[in-house]
Amino acid sequence: MSNNKFKVLVVEDEANICSFIETLLETNGYQALVAHTCSMGLTLFASHNPDLVILDLGLPDRDGLELIRTVRQKYMTPIVVLSARTTEQDKIEALDLGANDYVTKPFGTGELMARVRAALRVNRYSTAGSLPTGTFTAQDLEINYERRKVFVAGQEIKLTQTEYNIVAFLSEHAGRVMTYAAIVRAIWGDTDCGSTKKLQVNMANIRKKLGSRPGSNNYILNELGVGYRMIDEDGDSKPLDLAAEEH
Repeated sequence: MSNNKFKVLVVEDEANICSFIETLLETNGYQALVAHTCSMGLTLFASHNPDLVILDLGLPDRDGLELIRTVRQKYMTPIVVLSARTTEQDKIEALDLGANDYVTKPFGTGELMARVRAALRVNRYSTAGSLPTGTFTAQDLEINYERRKVFVAGQEIKLTQTEYNIVAFLSEHAGRVMTYAAIVRAIWGDTDCGSTKKLQVNMANIRKKLGSRPGSNNYILNELGVGYRMIDEDGDSKPLDLAAEEH
């Protein structure tokens, strides 16, 4: 397998899990850096500038959320949380702080590597707060940013200005779960309950116009209780495992 030379920092205090992830990464051509505490993780991050961080939250010295908060003060390096915490609130807090994804333990090796690849893809073409240029495509969906037009299977989909802004924002972060609060801030600039309701109404209209239905045309996935995820350009549409939180 070719060596992609990506450096991945693993911050995990359980030695057996840490060793397993290190071996998994190196088998897949990544360079693995290992830290067992939050402090050690921040030190290695500063000295090695990794391309991605896999982060446990239950660390012995400090909560892993502190690492996310500290890194996000200066860097947009992708962070994939890997944690035994399964509540909705834990996931929302990590994602709102800036984590790119959240995988719960126990985890499948294929799923973890897919999330790593997706986070690295997002980081390659994401922009620093500005809308992208050119076009975005995923399966039959195409977004032309210059013309502010959306197409499905070559047919233009008529969206309102707000609906388009939501779709464009999600596509800019394709493959990453965007929380309700993050979308509301980007589109309306506030986080009141009324705006969250407006988001849900607009999203229902968007999904209907895009032809979403069970089993197909699901370009935008609803991560129940957390937010929305636009599938990425490779068609990755695997949602977070929220089965335990569904009612």
